[in-house]
Amino acid sequence: MITETDRAYLKRSVELAEQALNTGNSPFGSVLVSQEGKILFEDHNHDKDGDRTQHPEYAVVKWALEHLTEEERRNTVVYTSGEHCSMCSSAHALAGLGRIVYASSSAQLRAWQKELSVNQSGPLKGLSIEDVVNDTPIDGPDQELSEAVKQLQIEYYKK
Repeated sequence: MITETDRAYLKRSVELAEQALNTGNSPFGSVLVSQEGKILFEDHNHDKDGDRTQHPEYAVVKWALEHLTEEERRNTVVYTSGEHCSMCSSAHALAGLGRIVYASSSAQLRAWQKELSVNQSGPLKGLSIEDVVNDTPIDGPDQELSEAVKQLQIEYYKK
């Protein structure tokens, strides 16, 4: 269940997605939060130059592996504007990070892309996090914030 506390961090991830869009990147943002509620790291997509692996969820994983103990990683929460892709889900699980909370789902993204006539024959299947990882607590999407993410996606694909 997504709480009001969760929603505040999710809003920050959507703000980061908007920053990504404003800098020419695809609109995705993520925030890593400690057990005590402190924002430890945040980032957005950096894929405008062609490296499509520059996802914020993956950057969160790399940062956490360099700066947190195994126990600290297990007790974190990753808040993200869009559900993790299979690459980021795998990295998240392998790094031993904790809960994932997302504003919009992969299924929603696919539906929006279809509405916008975006070619969906990319290299990934668009699996849900649950189809990739075991034993990770997951919550999402958030009805209100997914609408904000949809607007960012529309802006991105109309460029």
